[in-house]
Amino acid sequence: MSAATIPSTVNAAAAANQAATGGGTAAGAGTSPAGGVSLGGTDFLTLMLAQLKNQDPTSPIDSNAFLTQLAQLSQVQGITSLNTAFSTLSSSMVSSQALQASSLLGHQALVGSPTATLATNGATVTGAVGVPQTSSGVVLNIANSAGVLVRQINLGAQPAGLANFTWDGTFADGSQAPAGQYQLSAQVTGVTSGTAVSTYVNGTVQSVTMGAGSAGLTLNVGGLGSVAFGNVKQISN
Repeated sequence: MSAATIPSTVNAAAAANQAATGGGTAAGAGTSPAGGVSLGGTDFLTLMLAQLKNQDPTSPIDSNAFLTQLAQLSQVQGITSLNTAFSTLSSSMVSSQALQASSLLGHQALVGSPTATLATNGATVTGAVGVPQTSSGVVLNIANSAGVLVRQINLGAQPAGLANFTWDGTFADGSQAPAGQYQLSAQVTGVTSGTAVSTYVNGTVQSVTMGAGSAGLTLNVGGLGSVAFGNVKQISN
């Protein structure tokens, strides 16, 4: 049979490599119909058998090249098995993560947020300020939705890390703050101007959602909405 109808050793090997990695089609390997159907391990074996069946008796296929093709077939099968094993492991990890996530319900999640929601008149808000370096003074500023400062909480000297705060839901004059959303910011003595100072707010985990693909685990936190699990700073009782 002519070279035009018999796949060469090189083309068969290329087809196997591309089939194993999922990066090529039959058309890309140069050995398949114009439809461009992806090749698998069975197809590659069929190609090798076709070469043996139709080889020129006066010029048989080089044994080293044939052994190379067999090794590549083994790689195809190995990669396929590895992909299956990883898929099974991934499914197992997702199930385990979902089971562990259910234990978060009712717990407090500390989430980065520039705002805090006061659920009712005089309710309490707890959270923390992310202090970037040891400071002699940390002050939390609380402003209403119009940006008017309504309360300052002096947290005093703090080491680098989280400086916890509790707002009792009252204004500077002692009157109760109405329910609504308030803006948070912080002043940290000694921190270079322009350095971001993060604020965090606690909220109750109300539900957990297992997202598809890269979405991952999402927590529905009271007063904060949907929060990616990776954005949760701390979980507490």
